[in-house]
Amino acid sequence: MALKTSDLFNNTQTLSATAAAALDRELMSTGAFSIDQLMELAGLSVSQAVYRVHPIGRGRRILVAVGPGNNGGDGLVAARHLRHYGYQPTIYYPKRSKNDLYQRLAKQLEDLDIPFVDDFPTALQSTDHVVDAIFGFSFSGEVREPFPAVIQAMAETKIPITSVDAPSSWNIEEGPPKSGVGSNFHPDFLVSLTAPKPLTKYFQGRHFIGGRFVTPAIAKKYDFDLPEYEGVDQIVEVDHNGLKL
Repeated sequence: MALKTSDLFNNTQTLSATAAAALDRELMSTGAFSIDQLMELAGLSVSQAVYRVHPIGRGRRILVAVGPGNNGGDGLVAARHLRHYGYQPTIYYPKRSKNDLYQRLAKQLEDLDIPFVDDFPTALQSTDHVVDAIFGFSFSGEVREPFPAVIQAMAETKIPITSVDAPSSWNIEEGPPKSGVGSNFHPDFLVSLTAPKPLTKYFQGRHFIGGRFVTPAIAKKYDFDLPEYEGVDQIVEVDHNGLKL
């Protein structure tokens, strides 16, 4: 029996890393999207989730931890939107990409007088919320420098954290590592982009879906239901059973 997307988003319908990568390639080929468009929409979704869980009245200071790949690009876009919402983002971006897209995203933030910092632990002491945009669904293997200390700092802080698509260091299928870096990292909020990944069964915080760009045909091909977004929202919050909140 088909599930009504107006009632729930079935959290058993997850995308593996392989399927998520294939879906992205399809969006950028037959779907006619550019990487710039997808990153803009993903970052917008993240910014709306932060606005939802951390209203400005709880503190304007947002520390965005940015990785070297697409997940980091989503974080850069989110920071720009958050600045326009009235927040005061700070960027930790230790491995800047030489790719033109990422350089342009960073330049946009510099033009908004958004500071870039080199010392994550120090910046963490003077922030109200953290956006974890270091590693996404394609992460595998060991966490390389300088990120082990960053992830450990996020694991130990009591400052609320929103992770982009995956808590950094988590395996897309198996969740948090059994030991070592990230084994005790459990962010408060998660924004799953396009569709949830298998790791969400290990996540216990507030969970949002952001992907208001997927066509019904692609959702059908990859076997997941599209959640029903309301109004101009780019995100939908779901509970641990997949029920739309």
